[in-house]
Amino acid sequence: MAKHRLTRAPKKLHPRAGASLRATLGATVLAAGLGAGMTTALPAQAAEPGHQVETQTMSESTQTRAGANQVNVTASQVLALAKAQVGTSENAYGGGTKFQEWYASSKRALETVARDGGNPSAYLNAPWCSMFVSWVGEQTGARPQVGWDAYTVTHAKWFAANDRWGTEAKPGAVVFFAWNGSKSISAIQHVGFVVKDNGDGTISTIEGNTGNGKVEERVRPKSQVVGYGYPSYAA
Repeated sequence: MAKHRLTRAPKKLHPRAGASLRATLGATVLAAGLGAGMTTALPAQAAEPGHQVETQTMSESTQTRAGANQVNVTASQVLALAKAQVGTSENAYGGGTKFQEWYASSKRALETVARDGGNPSAYLNAPWCSMFVSWVGEQTGARPQVGWDAYTVTHAKWFAANDRWGTEAKPGAVVFFAWNGSKSISAIQHVGFVVKDNGDGTISTIEGNTGNGKVEERVRPKSQVVGYGYPSYAA
């Protein structure tokens, strides 16, 4: 997922692909709750095979600190809801999921449109891996811990800005990927939830908007992991 306005890629090019977000914008990144700002231009990135990238910038007015407003939600509850979504599939246009519909109607969508241009309806056919993670957080009541955004880089920077970022795979952690093995947050292309560390150089995950356009359980090599965001779950 990368950095532009939301528009749909022509179906003839990628009949099952997520929407490409075009119209390049400068990226003004405000660390949530910290009042610190930094300006960066994030490069376009390649999506998992079968999907194009979404590309956006960031503003964080409704994002809360990752440890603020802690709620009584456990990692196992979040993973249970995520797992219950396995098999949910996008339509031939890369849309039609409840995750996209929820995000398009959310207050956060109005903010991300304000920063990126376009209109909220564009999210209905946009790449949705980060929307899936955000939806699970919302539905479990753990959004203050999980965060919400349609752009993976923004989502990861929110965790990092709130000192909830690291390199250890923990159940319920939000895992961010770069297929080329980069460890740079700006190179992130995909996101999901960690189910467990398999102890063999791989992790088991639950992800939305995979190459098959579904919510799926996957086994991923740690070499593709940029880092992990740690929601402040209840014990």
